[in-house]
This record gives sequence, structure tokens and C-alpha cells, in this order.
Amino acid sequence: MDRASGPGEGPAQDTLQSLNQRLRVQEEEMELVKAALAEALRLLRLQGTPTSLQGYGTLAPMRDSSPAAPPGLPPTCSLSLVSRGTQTETEVEMEPSPEPPCLSNGPPASQGGSEEPSGTQSEGGGSSSSGAGSPGPPGILRPVQPTQRTETPRRNSSSSSSPSERPRQKLSRKAASSANLLLRSGSTESRGGGKDPLSSPGGPGSRRSNYNLEGISVKMFLRGRPITMYIPSGIRSLEELPSGPPPETLSLDWVYGYRGRDSRSNLFVLRSGEVVYFIACVVVLYRPGGGPGGPGGGGQRHYRGHTDCVRCLAVHPDGVRVASGQTAGVDKDGKPLQPVVHIWDSETLLKLQEIGLGAFERGVGALAFSAVDQGAFLCVVDDSNEHMLSVWDCSRGMKLAEIKSTNDSVLAVGFSPRDSSCIVTSGKSHVHFWNWSGGAGVPGNGTLARKQGVFGKYKKPKFIPCFVFLPDGDILTGDSEGNILTWGRSLSDARTPGRGGAKETYGIVAQAHAHEGSIFALCLRRDGTVLSGGGRDRRLVQWGPGLVALQEAEIPEHFGAVRAIAEGLGSELLVGTTKNALLRGDLAQGFSPVIQGHTDELWGLCTHPSQNRFLTCGHDRQLCLWDGEAHALAWSMDLKETGLCADFHPSGAVVAVGLNTGRWLVLDTETREIVSDVTDGNEQLSVVRYSPDGLYLAIGSHDNMIYIYSVSSDGAKSSRFGRCVGHSSFITHLDWSKDGNFIMSNSGDYEILYWDVAGGCKLLRNRYESRDREWATYTCVLGFHVYGVWPDGSDGTDINSLCRSHNERVVAVADDFCKVHLFQYPCARAKAPSRMYGGHGSHVTSVRFTHDDSYLVSLGGKDASIFQWRVLGAGGAGQSPATPSRTPSLSPASSLDV
Repeated sequence: MDRASGPGEGPAQDTLQSLNQRLRVQEEEMELVKAALAEALRLLRLQGTPTSLQGYGTLAPMRDSSPAAPPGLPPTCSLSLVSRGTQTETEVEMEPSPEPPCLSNGPPASQGGSEEPSGTQSEGGGSSSSGAGSPGPPGILRPVQPTQRTETPRRNSSSSSSPSERPRQKLSRKAASSANLLLRSGSTESRGGGKDPLSSPGGPGSRRSNYNLEGISVKMFLRGRPITMYIPSGIRSLEELPSGPPPETLSLDWVYGYRGRDSRSNLFVLRSGEVVYFIACVVVLYRPGGGPGGPGGGGQRHYRGHTDCVRCLAVHPDGVRVASGQTAGVDKDGKPLQPVVHIWDSETLLKLQEIGLGAFERGVGALAFSAVDQGAFLCVVDDSNEHMLSVWDCSRGMKLAEIKSTNDSVLAVGFSPRDSSCIVTSGKSHVHFWNWSGGAGVPGNGTLARKQGVFGKYKKPKFIPCFVFLPDGDILTGDSEGNILTWGRSLSDARTPGRGGAKETYGIVAQAHAHEGSIFALCLRRDGTVLSGGGRDRRLVQWGPGLVALQEAEIPEHFGAVRAIAEGLGSELLVGTTKNALLRGDLAQGFSPVIQGHTDELWGLCTHPSQNRFLTCGHDRQLCLWDGEAHALAWSMDLKETGLCADFHPSGAVVAVGLNTGRWLVLDTETREIVSDVTDGNEQLSVVRYSPDGLYLAIGSHDNMIYIYSVSSDGAKSSRFGRCVGHSSFITHLDWSKDGNFIMSNSGDYEILYWDVAGGCKLLRNRYESRDREWATYTCVLGFHVYGVWPDGSDGTDINSLCRSHNERVVAVADDFCKVHLFQYPCARAKAPSRMYGGHGSHVTSVRFTHDDSYLVSLGGKDASIFQWRVLGAGGAGQSPATPSRTPSLSPASSLDV
């Protein structure tokens, strides 16, 4: 069957499909056996008489020095059929002379001849014979006559069977699975009596790489499945291929996006005027260019010391030091990475102190510096069930006090600006006032006493997301009912002093209804007024004394609700929104975006063929075109459906976008007009790719098919040309040849197939013939030129995306462990070393080089981040700071953390 069963089909249909697949595999195995026998008989006929057979080639046992057989089984061949459970081996062997020949791709020798291979082993583990779709004969492999040597019989060979009877006896024990059909280059004796690695693919989840068919192919295993890849004829030895990491390096140039959808305490302005916020594992220091924020030349710097997603920030009273807390994570082996707080210098980007390693659970939810004592203390609330509240000495990194806070969510924490012994926390259905006694600075000797805020006659809100201290000592809280409550200090009730004896308590003295829906942010301005940001109504309101509204502005709907407010230089305001945008402006003139991003998981990425622009799409249903030079969003539009893949036409005039419903669109990149709207099947599309001449468009679907369309010269019109049918699982990646006539594709079950599109979308069953074909792009994750990027232990899904640079010098890889790798190209040596770069907080879903290879763009999955990396040549300056050794790595130990 050509496509997988749909979800509505019954188990009988699944069984039928499985039987059909097994039948096809067995038929392919028989084809290979027939090809081997035919080759043997051809050589027998070629010699004519038994006497000549004695001098040229006889059916004889394989010797230790027997060379590897090419795919088509020329004169020296070894076919090994290994049956699981019984480990039964069946071998058909042919030797042309007492001395084994050496295989060569050079000119023919003076003696002997050769023919093209009659069948090749499937690169997905099966086998097939050369079909009508084959473009021509493969490269001819000719034997080179070596020096004579005495023949040595193989051990354990049977002397009772004649050479003519032996093949018939052994073929009766044919194995049933193509996963165990393995071509070997010698007997077990030639490996020192050890276990043949080619007949031991390993258990599930393993990745192994073995060389066989010397000079012809290499083989690797993914989840126990063998994948054969044929070596191009121009490569005479794998030792000739480059080794070591590439001379090129990456430097993080720009981060698109801001984490406002699900985090708080995420936007501040430093003394330098830089805006500090975070996304994924990176804390961004952004200097706006031009306007009220200062002179032009806006740019970004990045603190990249964290190993998992940053959740909250706090700025020291000196306006230079910053504290950032990260969530807990796991490495690639499932071992936990503990949450921690970093205190670092925003001028040098150097880490000054690491606080709480091993002391927090799940993550750091909120933190704050003290104010009146020059920021000597840091208060931290973690994300454990009890939301542990702790106070730390910043300079020494020691914990001074700790207490269980509450089982309800804690959303904000802060020290009183007048008294460091007073700490306030707020969150779900509570406001707590804490009295901290420092215990003379002795670690663990301090105490924390809680006094719960009482709402009395006022309605108790479900959430209190934010609060702010006023200069007179009062506290304003914003809640989910849209009210601002004023809490005033009063003498404590001597009968209920609380644990530790609180000296004062707080009570509600005033209430003002400020917003429709929740209040997400409060900000105290330098002039003493207060700003509040609403959720549902998206209003930004300035309040004077007595909570009198002075001025307001409304945030446009497509930016979302107000998440955070920070006061910039002069009258400038910075506003973070729930749709991951950062706005800049003031209440009088309004706001404009300076940073924008996606709000959900990203998958689709393509770069413009002649400009430093790129396009992204994802689960938020937004299609965005980004200007890599201006570091800005050029335009965006609502797709109404999830976008998963995209590709520019070579002219750059239109772009094709694949959706999760089997529908694909073609849009004009200037007008954003949809010029084509087509549906192929009802399953999601995983890849769309234009041919290099722009005459064809290939659509890879999860229905196991590749749809081919003829495209007009301007890319606006298309018509169905054909379908590529033959994959047994969903399409994952595909690439066009440089002449635009052939396609290489990968699928979910690790197949590598080749297609003759110009010849009628035919499957090229003799994959050996495609070994020298040149590819316009290289994004397939399986293939000889890139198999070295796979690490040991991979389960076949660890690498999400791969892209070769246009100059064909390096290949970038996106993995499931938040890393971007840079390898030399071709990367055809097992366990190849790489340069590794962190920063993403989720699986990296895609990587692409810009048209001139000056930049590399990478997409984070669930962190919705877009990283733009500058590609630096050998010895280039500006290398990124080293990734900490605790960062999980998919690469082998030889990788370089950069």
C-alpha cells in the first residue's frame, strides 16, 4: 500500500497493510538473491569450461582477505542473510581468481571485464532492482589485478557439498526481514574472530555507523534499522574527507521575540538606558535606535549564561547588576538540571554570583532586590508546591532565611523601599506581609513571620497579579476584578502579633475600579504618578494622588493585553504585551512596536533568494516576513490555520506556505495577496520546495506522497504535474537536484528515496545511480554527505532540521536538545565534531542560511523564539561566550561549546 491507514480504518485494514508491506519486502529480497545468482551464472558462462574456471573464477569459500562487494555484486560478492533468533547466515560467494581483486573507479584493467550492477540494496534497509525510472548505468567498477597469493580456505566450511550444490542449500534458509539483509565485506575471521558489527544493529534507540562495501557505501543504524548510503565516485577514501570542527563560527546577532504571554517581572530599564527582558534562555539588553530613547544605532547584547528558560528578572538599585532566575530542565539523558538564580553585570555580561543551586524546586517564579541597604539582599520564591520564600546575601551567595509561603500561586514579590525587614508577596487569592529578622547575618538564622492581608468588606479577588510601593509607605495592588486597592499601615493587634511579633500590619483604606478585566501591571513613575495596565480592555492609565485618572491610551488589539510597564528615558514608556511584543512611546502620541515575535510553537522557515529576509510560520497561525538587516517585522498576516512549512520562489516574488490541513497557499510577497489556494489530501504538509529553476513545486505530505506541480515563470500559477508514490511513511525532508530534474526525499521511517521528476515522477529503484548527483540544497537529514551529524544513541528524531550553506562549506543542524550545531561539509565521518551553540529553551525546529551565507536563522519550538546568528569566518572576532558545561548536548564529547 502506498499510504498509511487513516485513523477511521479498522484493525483489519492495518493488518492488511502490514502483510502487504512484508510481502513487498520479501519480494525485494528475492530480487537481490536472483541478481546474485544471475551474476554468478553469467561469470560461469563467461569462462566457458571447468578448466577455465579453475584459472579464473570458481565458487569457493570466502577468504579472510576477500574484499567488499559493490551494490550490483560484481565478480567478488558476499550476500549475507541473517535470520533473527537463529542467526543463520546464507552466503553466495564468487571469486574471480585465487587472489582477490581491488575495486577501483578508475580506467579498466588490461584483463577481465565488468558490468553495471543489476540491483542495489535499499538505503532504507530493503533492496530493489534497477527499474525503468533509472536515468542510466551506474559508474562501472573494474577489478585491478593484484599480486598472486596462496589461497587459504575459510574455517568451518563444508567439504561434503560441491560448489554447485552450496547455493541451493543455503538459499532455502532465506531470512524474512529486509532489516537483516546485510552485505558484508569479509568473514568473521577477517575481524579477528570478533562479532560482526554489521549483523548486530543494536537495540532500539541506538545509532551505529559501519563501513562496508569498501569504497562503495557506508551503513548506519537508527532504532535498529540499517540505512545504506553510497559513496560518491570522486571520494576514493573516507580519510580524504575533512575532519574537525569548521573554521566558521556563529555569533548571536539578534533575537526576535519577548516572553510576555506567560511570564511577569520581565521588563526593566537599566541605568545605561538599555531595556532588559528575556526570551528562551537568553536575557536581551536592547538599546532602541533614534526617537525619544536617545541617538540612533539601536542594537542588542545578550546574556547567555542560563541552561534553561529564564522566568523572571530583577534589577539592582544601582541599575547595573541584574538577577535572573531560570526554570528546571532535563538533559538529553533525562537527568534534571536544577533551577538557579544568576546575578550578573549588565556592562560586562559576566556572572558575579550563582545563588540557590540545589535549593529551589521546579523553577524560580519571582525575585526582588532590597532597596534601602544598597541591594544587599535578594528575596526568591520558587515554583514548588509550598512556594518556598527565601532571603539571600547577594555578595556571599548564602541563604539567610527560608519559609513555606503558600500552596497557592505566588505571582509577585518585593522588599519595601523604606524597610528591608518588610517583604510583600501576592498571587492567587492572597496578599501576604512578611516580617524578616536577619539573624545578624548568620546563614539560616533569620526568621520570617507572615501577616495575611484581610479584605474585610471588599470582595476578595481570585488573583492579585501585581503591586507597587508608594513613597508614603502605602501599597497599591491590582487584581483580577479590575480594582486597585490601597493598603495602609496601621498598628498591629497586640492580641495577634503573629509568628515573630509583627510590629505593623496593613489594611485596605481605599478602592478604585480601574479596568474591565484583570490588571496585569502597575508602575510607579519618577513624578510620583502610577501607571496601570489592563488585560481585557488593553488600556494604559496614569493615576494621580487619590487614584484620580489623569491620562490614558489604548494598546491596539493585535498586540494583545498589557503585561509589563517600564519607564524609559525622559517621558518614554516601554510596554510588554501578552502577544510577545515590546512597544515604545508615550500616552500622548501612542505606541509603536520595536520588538515583535510569535506566540506559539514555530516550525516553518525559509530565507529569501536574494535579500536578507526570511519568513516564519507556526501554531499561532501567523505568517511573518522579517527584515534581517533592519531587525524588524516587515509584515504579518493571519493564515487562519497552522503553518508548518514555507519556501520562496527563486524569483522571490511569491512564497508557498504549507498548512496542517493539506492546504497550501501561494502569496505575493509585496501585496500579500493569495494568488493560489490548493489542497492535496487531508493530512498536514511537512515540506514545500521549489526547484532551482522555479519550474516545479514539490509538496511533501503526511499521507506519504510528494505532489509535484508545474509552475509559471512568475510563480503565480501552478498545475498538477504528478505524484511521487513509494514512501511507506510520512515525508519529512526533500531536496531538488541542481538541474531541477530529480528529488531526494526522507521519510519518517528513515527511508532515502530518489525520484526522476522530469521523467514522470518515477522512483529510481537503483539508488546507487544517484550517488554522484549534485543537489541544489541539502536539507535532508539522512544522506552520505551528512550522516556524520548523527550522534550515538540517537532514536532517529533527535535532529529536526539541517541546512547546507550555499557555498557548500558548512552544514547547520537543529536538534531536540535546544542546540544549534555547525559541522564541516561534507560531514561523512562518524562522530564528526561540531561547534555547538545554546540559547533556545525548547527543541530547535528549523535552521536556514540567508542567501549570501552571512547569517543563519534558527527557530525555537515552544519558546517561540527566532535567533539570527552572524556567520564569522576562520579567526573572526566576536565569538559567543562559552556555553556552561552543564548544558545538555547531543553532540559527542569532541564537540566544541561556543
